[in-house]
Amino acid sequence: MAGREQTAPDGGFRGSARRQEGYPAELEVDVRLGDGRQAHIRPIIPSDAPKLAAAIAGADAETLRLRFLGWRPVLDDATLRYLVEVDYQRRLALVALDAAGNGVGIARYEGGRDEGVAEIAVAVAPDWRGVGLGSRLLRMLGEAAVARGFRQFVASYFVGNRDVEGLVKACGLPHRSQVSQGVVEVQLLLPASVSSGPGRGAQPPA
Repeated sequence: MAGREQTAPDGGFRGSARRQEGYPAELEVDVRLGDGRQAHIRPIIPSDAPKLAAAIAGADAETLRLRFLGWRPVLDDATLRYLVEVDYQRRLALVALDAAGNGVGIARYEGGRDEGVAEIAVAVAPDWRGVGLGSRLLRMLGEAAVARGFRQFVASYFVGNRDVEGLVKACGLPHRSQVSQGVVEVQLLLPASVSSGPGRGAQPPA
């Protein structure tokens, strides 16, 4: 799933890394997925940059084609800094890590010009698809966005991308879409409020 703002598919993000000012520690959570594996989800941090770049460089061509709508990103230092240095309010990214600290998924929103609307992008490593990680990331991203005043997500993906189609359905958010020149533009309507945060500790399967 891609927003118009091009972002990266996944990377290794574990760390003893330094948290920057405003880091929302309440968004850190351990989740148990449908196949029994666990993942740690946390907000992105600046020191994630090297492994984020390596993840894009090592991704297969089809993953990049679907993720970036046919465009292969070229990341310079400024672009990498932009992707990992977020304000956790109008720009937020959540990364998912496996038990070894390798990045296996990422979900990002970017506030746009329209008040209350954010463009999103979600990507999950091939071996971690179909077990609920993508939908969990998207739900957590939605909860964080609502708490920060957003009311709608928008995204784009190629017609026939079944992974993204399934993710849109599985996230449980009301949505509407339209197709133009082989690309689906989808709008996801966020709830008016969030009754509780994502919490800590292991979670049931997504």
